[in-house]
Amino acid sequence: MSRLCIMMVQPKIQFIQGTDEQTIPDVKLTKSRDGTNGMAIFRFDQPSVFDSSGEVGDITGFYMIDEEGVLTSVDVNAKFVNGKPAGIEAKYIMRTPRDWDRFMRFMERYANSNGLQFVKS
Repeated sequence: MSRLCIMMVQPKIQFIQGTDEQTIPDVKLTKSRDGTNGMAIFRFDQPSVFDSSGEVGDITGFYMIDEEGVLTSVDVNAKFVNGKPAGIEAKYIMRTPRDWDRFMRFMERYANSNGLQFVKS
């Protein structure tokens, strides 16, 4: 007798693997006219990773984790004000309609678990 066990993973974002980011980002999406590719820009104001990066390690990338797996980007830049870390901008590039659909499934889960809503501008 075999059993299927499905684990539901709380959608989360990490900059250091194993350390969840607590700050909710501002996210801007762009998509090409033909719908074949797009980009998501995440802006984090005073992210919690700055509080713990000295204790747990360096920022190694941008990881979006949910029950389907991990979406990864290394396009991560820190913003400094008066020599102190103030924010992070991370970009995630979607090169195919399949990448876009996968990203949107992550964002729907992440938005639902964090009380976010989509606003078209």
